[in-house]
Formats: sequence, structure tokens, C-alpha cells
Amino acid sequence: MEEIIEQLREANEPVPVPLELPDEDQLVEIEEQLFIDIPFVFREFLLTVSDVVYGSLEPVTVTDPQSHTYLPEVAANAWDAGVDRSMIPICQDGDDYYCVEEDGTVVLWSGEEELVTEETWESVWHWARDVWLES
Repeated sequence: MEEIIEQLREANEPVPVPLELPDEDQLVEIEEQLFIDIPFVFREFLLTVSDVVYGSLEPVTVTDPQSHTYLPEVAANAWDAGVDRSMIPICQDGDDYYCVEEDGTVVLWSGEEELVTEETWESVWHWARDVWLES
């Protein structure tokens, strides 16, 4: 995990308006809006690297309600598209969503097929290493 955080920090691209990292209180507010608990490993991800801008993928953020990556907004769109309500989207990629399950596993939901594909990652950190850092 530390190694992936370091790689993401090094890859972080400068942007005119940098994102902010959330605090625990903001995550509690997000959970209340979503009516779902954020899995521990995804909480860590949001608290440590959700301000990183890198590559072609844009993981969800929780500090700016006006952002197109704002978690409650992305989740509402994902759930409307057919993603199971028990999964939290971590990143939208076209019509597809990378989602974290209750146990912390990350899956790819295909918008075209409207189902979870066989692609999975052990955690959001594995996803960040294998997918986000490669985008």
C-alpha cells in the first residue's frame, strides 16, 4: 500500500485547482448520503490519495460537491445504470464502473452487458496499481 501511495504521489499531475483530501467527518457525511458503509480499505484510499490527478481515469472524490467525480453523484448515476446498490463505484470509465464490494474487493461492472465482469482486484490498492497507474 505504501509503495502504491508513493507511486501515485510521484505521478500526481499539477492542475490549476488542486483537489483536497477529505477528513473522517466528510466520509461519515458521504456514508449518510449513500446509506452505505465505505469499506475500510476504500476509506484509506479516499483519505490518502483521492486528491491525486493522473492518467486517463478519474477516481471518485468526496470534497467538492460540484465536481463530476463527486462520489454521491457518481454512485447515483452508477446505481441508475444498474450497478448493484451494495457496490460503491470508485471510478467511471465510459459506460463501465469500477466498484468496491462490501469486503473491499474491486470489480468491473460493464455498462454494455449490464453485469459484473470476471475482472476483479483484491483491493482498491491492487486496482490503483494495475489499472489507474497504467491508464
